[in-house]
Amino acid sequence: MVEEVQKHSVHTLVFRSLKRTHDMFVADNGKPVPLDEESHKRKMAIKLRNEYGPVLHMPTSKENLKEKVPQSASDSYGHKQYPANQGQEVEYLVTGTHPYPPGPGVALTADTKIQRMPSESAAQSLAVALPASQARADANRPVPAGGEYRHPGASDRSQPAGTVVMEGGNAKNSALMAKKAPTMPKPQWHPPWKLYRVISGHLGWVRCIAVEPGNQWFVTGSADRTIKIWDLASGKLKLSLTGHISTVRGVIVSTRSPYLFSCGEDKQVKCWDLEYNKVIRHYHGHLSAVYGLDLHPTIDVLVTCSRDSTARIWDVRTKASVHTLSGHTNAVATVRCQAAEPQIITGSHDTTIRLWDLVAGKTRVTLTNHKKSVRAVVLHPRHYTFASGSPDNIKQWKFPDGSFIQNLSGHNAIINTLTVNSDGVLVSGADNGTMHLWDWRTGYNFQRVHAAVQPGSLDSESGIFACAFDQSESRLLTAEADKTIKVYKEDDTATEETHPVSWKPEIIKRKRF
Repeated sequence: MVEEVQKHSVHTLVFRSLKRTHDMFVADNGKPVPLDEESHKRKMAIKLRNEYGPVLHMPTSKENLKEKVPQSASDSYGHKQYPANQGQEVEYLVTGTHPYPPGPGVALTADTKIQRMPSESAAQSLAVALPASQARADANRPVPAGGEYRHPGASDRSQPAGTVVMEGGNAKNSALMAKKAPTMPKPQWHPPWKLYRVISGHLGWVRCIAVEPGNQWFVTGSADRTIKIWDLASGKLKLSLTGHISTVRGVIVSTRSPYLFSCGEDKQVKCWDLEYNKVIRHYHGHLSAVYGLDLHPTIDVLVTCSRDSTARIWDVRTKASVHTLSGHTNAVATVRCQAAEPQIITGSHDTTIRLWDLVAGKTRVTLTNHKKSVRAVVLHPRHYTFASGSPDNIKQWKFPDGSFIQNLSGHNAIINTLTVNSDGVLVSGADNGTMHLWDWRTGYNFQRVHAAVQPGSLDSESGIFACAFDQSESRLLTAEADKTIKVYKEDDTATEETHPVSWKPEIIKRKRF
């Protein structure tokens, strides 16, 4: 209704003006003054252009006027210009405020009525975002006739709808080019591992294990509340340490001092002096069972994690609690330290992994990709990467920000422990007694082991709680629910011919969740 009123007002104004112009050439006696017809048309065209040019671009009905304007006459916005040669017979068309719609008779809609041209900064940012090949093609494209503006990356208007323009003839840069699905690269061949020794002596589940830096002995902690030290070469018991009043859940041997650290479900964290085989320090502060611990490789700092949903940083010498790492909403099951940032990594039953700032005592990154409890985390000894184990799958991550690398799927069980050697053999041990061995780089599962339980034990006591390589990485030790420690070594007789890699370049799906 408003547009109709505008149209009527404009045409009434033009009509009255033309009438006044005509009256200028009428004599006092009412008879028209004879004028040259060519002069009359010229004066009319000049007056129309000078005085009513701004209103000629308002909408009008198509049945009243027709367009006979040359195609080359257009300004930088696509508006029709008026011919310089006033001698030509021209009937003017009143168009909209924008070159769209392109022809007469097309109704103006909310989408095409008002369209603003992009700002210069917006056009530059769009050009920067284009692929290099597309940007070069736009730069080399000739400017259209009449100075018509075209968005960077927009195809020529002469192209019909649905036509695909291949710029530069490079098929790789085409968005329609079918991308090749990622495939698993051929994995490195690893010899299989075989069981060669079973060590008995504990009276309860063996919950944790650690090898001393000199590779002469190893230590285990058990549900029988004892810590036992074993000779690595012979497997014989050397020493038993008592002091915990509940299950021992974590042990670690210091590389910087003759100390052994242990923690347990009795909320206690102990430091043992191995020269006297006595406890010399206690670290008090956790409000519930302590599930794991780790030593910082370069400074005298101990980190423990607990069922109270926190991890604590301790000064080894002063026994002071430096930081309490709060943020997890359920029990913290595992903790790892490294010299590089982030220096502390925790995994929790709240399904998250947190990377911590040691100095500030605050979370740097929280990884929420796992759907179930994260009970195991392992750091690669050479690469700046780590892996986490959960019942849904094993995930590999890249430091320092926890960028996702890939999933290792197939070990469908509650994964209690992970360990990896410098050769790229990743071992996962599960609650059902199964152990899977993986190639770290490709995620290929090259061996699955399910050792028989100790005679006299129930099949339900088949479970692996902890595993570790010795310092030479030639032996693998597992702590199990049948109260034994099992020792594995590489099969020296195996070759790539006798144990070939059963691998096909299958398409892999690297899901993030």
